[in-house]
Amino acid sequence: MSLYPSYFNETHEIARHSARQFVTREVLPHINDWEEAGTFPREIYEKAANAGLLGVGYPEELGGTGEDIFLKIAMTEEIMRSGSGGFAASLGSLDIALPPIVKWGSDDLRQRYAVPTLQGKMIAALAITEPSGGSDVAGLKTRAERVGDDYVVNGSKIYITSGIRADFYVTAVRTGGPGYAGISLLVIDRNAPGVSTGKPLRKMGWWASDTAEVFFDDVKVPASNLIGSENAGFLLIMSNFQMERLNLSIMANMTSTLALEESLRWAKEREAFGKHLGRMPIIRHKLADMATRLEASREFTYRVAARMSEGIPSLKEVSMAKNFATQVSDFVTTEAVQIFGGMGYMRESLVERLYRDNRILSIGGGTYEIMNEVIAKQLDL
Repeated sequence: MSLYPSYFNETHEIARHSARQFVTREVLPHINDWEEAGTFPREIYEKAANAGLLGVGYPEELGGTGEDIFLKIAMTEEIMRSGSGGFAASLGSLDIALPPIVKWGSDDLRQRYAVPTLQGKMIAALAITEPSGGSDVAGLKTRAERVGDDYVVNGSKIYITSGIRADFYVTAVRTGGPGYAGISLLVIDRNAPGVSTGKPLRKMGWWASDTAEVFFDDVKVPASNLIGSENAGFLLIMSNFQMERLNLSIMANMTSTLALEESLRWAKEREAFGKHLGRMPIIRHKLADMATRLEASREFTYRVAARMSEGIPSLKEVSMAKNFATQVSDFVTTEAVQIFGGMGYMRESLVERLYRDNRILSIGGGTYEIMNEVIAKQLDL
């Protein structure tokens, strides 16, 4: 039975149980090794697809299960139980790369790229951020010049999740003049001449996620690989951000959940000054604060997801949810390390990884400051 029956039905809970079994069987026994290696086996994508984890939220005609936001949330929550935000991010890189193809791409693009990705046979990456600017999407410099039936692409992208082993990149390029009105989205094959990547980027957290800089040097891309209309890419990118921000809110709440669960376990087991930590008022009150903030964040995130599921415009609310969830995860992971003391600083401790992995959540998908600017604009200031 769901603890949140207003949002999750029996089907969601059956799928949640199946996803948890997959993570327990295929991921948890290996996740520490994958973290240290900075990657995980490519075969996991196909195993996840066969287990029904990748197709959630995508059209049935492409091999998906149909649109269901709360089914997607249940899957994300269970994948996060791997204890590795990097694993969840790389396995889920399709969820930021495929939506533009599925919603606005031609049927040919959908068949060539979306279908095999949902089968776990291809890996998708979204390539927007550039070395010259992160949040300033309208200022991107990667250029695509139309030459006959092709675009010729020159430029580079950075911090690209699944960047090393992606089979294709959904890439933001400049096809027109300066500003947001000159941006388009192209699908660029990894094996196209002129495409290269740097070494995997070494990060504070998300170690199991391969993250790379991608370079385009006179890369010929068929004009048929354009997603939607030329110079209309900015709106496609912005519409994609709402689900990404909701997903990051879920990841933040699950980071808090795991940190709280670990802290509760530790408080029951660890003894100091002749009694368990959980008997000490200062620790009990920390745990109470952690649990209260998490409950508020989770309920608000679910409420925003329900609005989105009903088709209610929620740009302001999803931005609020992301900021609040990441504030809570900042607090909870910091307190968890404090409760663990010296063990919380050790890499063998899950809370140490959660603390590091958490830091990217208020940066990726739109920084905390950008979210506040979005919220302020919606307040008609």
